[in-house]
Amino acid sequence: MHNECMVALQIRDVPEEVRDALAAQAKARGQSLQAYLLELVETQARRLRNTAALDRFAGRSDGTRSLPGESAAELTEQREQRGDAA
Repeated sequence: MHNECMVALQIRDVPEEVRDALAAQAKARGQSLQAYLLELVETQARRLRNTAALDRFAGRSDGTRSLPGESAAELTEQREQRGDAA
């Protein structure tokens, strides 16, 4: 994130085995534990923003929720009704 205002987060009472597992994963990725945890938090925040954006389109009936193949089938049906060549 490129915000000018950065805040500190602190998590208390993390079980030692959880901390050790996270530290091992960070080391395997060549990252500090802090860098790895920041990446996890940023990824989760991005997912939440994406979910919120998708939720704005919930309930629409203009094809935004079409299943694979439905759009092609609908186009074919519309063309046949108009007498267009495929």
